Amino acid sequence: MDRRRALATRWLGVGLASVVAVVTLGLAVTGRLTLYISPESVWFACAAAVVTLAGAIWSCTLPLGAEGDHGHDHGHAQAPAHASARPEAKAADAEAAGAEAAGAEAAGAGSTAPSRRSLAGVGAVAGGVVATGVVAAALVLPPASLSVELAMSRAGEQSTLFAGADTVALGVADTSTFGVGDWASVFAAATNTTAYDGAPVTLTGFVTPGSGDGVNLTRLVITHCVIDAQTAALPVDVDPGEYDTGQWVEVKGTVRADADGSLHIEPTDVVAIDEPKDPYEY
Repeated sequence: MDRRRALATRWLGVGLASVVAVVTLGLAVTGRLTLYISPESVWFACAAAVVTLAGAIWSCTLPLGAEGDHGHDHGHAQAPAHASARPEAKAADAEAAGAEAAGAEAAGAGSTAPSRRSLAGVGAVAGGVVATGVVAAALVLPPASLSVELAMSRAGEQSTLFAGADTVALGVADTSTFGVGDWASVFAAATNTTAYDGAPVTLTGFVTPGSGDGVNLTRLVITHCVIDAQTAALPVDVDPGEYDTGQWVEVKGTVRADADGSLHIEPTDVVAIDEPKDPYEY
């Protein structure tokens, strides 16, 4: 039983960590780690994975079960035989006898300890099963980008993205390097929309339902990893029935300002494409 417990402890520790490290390095080598984190964070994730593997290799040199050895003795040293002859020792013996009697009366109160240990054991097993399942899924399931449904569910949570916010505030009109996220900030926050009227754009994203007679060109923008992904959407004058929701397209066209000050994209060419290797903006 002790050997099984030691094996389970090692698996839930260095075992799972090693598998995650190997998966991380594999995704980095194949260029698919950016499906989960930003390119700037790849080097840090790879360095952490290498350190984890080095630690796992070192831990295998330890005897099985050494994780639970704290390096000191929990036993109590025996008192000298002549100590009981001293008055202080006799008084201590009397106090110990009284405490033992009191402990016997309170024995029923301690009956919940085994049940607590059982609950802790069940929790540890359940956590181990869940953690193992998550790691196994990372090994078996192919890497994939966030779904269109998730992007649509997050639409509207925050209209102005961090991307391009400084450019909008400073009123810089050079939009040649703007992506969907930058333009989404412009569309949401620009006060002088006529400054952007007529600006040419070439943008890539996927189609989501829009308001009125058009669709939205949508892209997920992440800062560090997919957990903080935000949805950026731009209204485009395209027939809603022309493209399915989730279809990736490349749009070439012009930004137009309406009379009410709102902006939209008037396309000159829309081409259906496959999902790009890097589906996010940063």
